[in-house]
Amino acid sequence: MPYYDLKCSKCNYEFNKKAAMADRSENKIKCPECGSNELEAVFKNINIIQSRKNSPPACPNMDKCGSCCEIR
Repeated sequence: MPYYDLKCSKCNYEFNKKAAMADRSENKIKCPECGSNELEAVFKNINIIQSRKNSPPACPNMDKCGSCCEIR
């Protein structure tokens, strides 16, 4: 089950809730503050970590050539 960041449209309370996707789409999740099911999604910053295993090696002479040699 996914976690949802939600905000109540009635009382503006923001909360995080683990719920089934069907519960979210069928408005079965209720605000823990006022009990309303009129909720909207809140989008927060997401951190993405990228692996560099497949990246080409850095130029060993970057300080001299500015990486213009484009080592592959």
